[in-house]
Amino acid sequence: MGRKHTLDNGFSKQMYRLLIPLVIQNLLSAAVSSCDVVMLNYVGQSSISAVSLAANYASVISMVFYGLGTGATLLCAQYYGKRDFQAIRVVEGIALRYSVIITLAVSLLAFTAPRAMMRLFTEDAELIAIGADYLRVMGITYLCWGILEIYLAVLRSIGRVTVCMVLNVMTFVLNILLNAVFIFGLLGAPKLGAKGVAIATAASRVVELIGCFVVSAFSKDVKLDLGAMFCRNKLLTGDFIRLAMPALGNDLSWGLAFSMYSVILGHLGNDAVAANSMVVVVRNLSSTFCFAVASAGGILLGNVMGEGKLDKAKEYASQVMKMTVASGLVGAVILIACMPLVLRFASASLSDTAMGYLKVMLWINTYYIMGGAVNTSLIAGIFRAGGDTRFGLICDTIDMWCYAVPLGFFAAFVLKLPVLWVYFLLCTDEFVKWPWVIAHYRSGKWAKNITREGLFTQAEEAKD
Repeated sequence: MGRKHTLDNGFSKQMYRLLIPLVIQNLLSAAVSSCDVVMLNYVGQSSISAVSLAANYASVISMVFYGLGTGATLLCAQYYGKRDFQAIRVVEGIALRYSVIITLAVSLLAFTAPRAMMRLFTEDAELIAIGADYLRVMGITYLCWGILEIYLAVLRSIGRVTVCMVLNVMTFVLNILLNAVFIFGLLGAPKLGAKGVAIATAASRVVELIGCFVVSAFSKDVKLDLGAMFCRNKLLTGDFIRLAMPALGNDLSWGLAFSMYSVILGHLGNDAVAANSMVVVVRNLSSTFCFAVASAGGILLGNVMGEGKLDKAKEYASQVMKMTVASGLVGAVILIACMPLVLRFASASLSDTAMGYLKVMLWINTYYIMGGAVNTSLIAGIFRAGGDTRFGLICDTIDMWCYAVPLGFFAAFVLKLPVLWVYFLLCTDEFVKWPWVIAHYRSGKWAKNITREGLFTQAEEAKD
């Protein structure tokens, strides 16, 4: 019993060591979006709504990077458990290869057809014009983002979350400063409003990418090596595709479906869009601890399973779940505490109708956070740590595309229910899948060692 208690305490200490930098990173990421909304609040409701709609593309792309990063993370975390840095380099190169190809395609679309991209979400000519200017500049952001997100995912997989946090702090501070300069026209710069948000984001991402190359130059084992994209290893490529593609499909399916919520609300009026844009910011801030628990748990469980300690991984997973429930409760309390401040701030730019929507949407999200916390920790954290990415793809695809999205469209455009009833129905998606997700967790089938021996021997290495 004493040994078990010591091991459990050791795992808890490692969790908290990773949690603090991860929470800070998540807070900063959410804070950037928050500051965009705060500053645009002084420009007008149309700017807030346009950027909120256009930002759905960034959300979907982030899901792509998260999926690819997950494939890299779960493999690298387990290979780090056995200290195989050669395998980690090859996995990083494979992830970069896919990420760069996808990024180039999306950036080209943003440069050449931004108005068409906006028309998917709204028919409002003013919102289309503002959003198109925003998207053109964001194309530069996507180019940098595709590279640096993979490298940061690899660094996190081997526990170097403090380095990632420092880079995020640098990016956050620069983004805020440049936001103020370009949105309001400070220091002699032109007053660009929503377009200024995109310029600030693009510039800060470029600097963050440069920072990654600087970190890489001083790293002894894990470097940002673009040449690794041309590394070939048939077994690792096969493992990456087998594990990362379901994760990518899962995140992309979920991200696209979640963007459909914005499509539904976007066609219900500017007031619904503006209120939802505020809610998303507050929910993201309130959920930072939940996502950090999922990330930290996935990294550490991957390390343990890479060492072959599957029974120990199952014991540690129960600790992760307890922390997940606690994080969901904390998130709900934070959201409730922030409500008066959010409502007071929003009243400066939102219409009375939008304010009415905002009040109810915030209360709905006090319980919605718990649903998301449990599912994120299990599907994106615990299950993926053991290489189980297929379950999440099947579960989320059925839940979102066979239940939530059709229900939202039916409620909004067939039954023509009020906006808040439509929003409430959309926010039942996380709880519908709880029975299947929790049952899969209890089965323990997700706990696997996915590393290989002899990856780089002459007999087993082959070109794609």
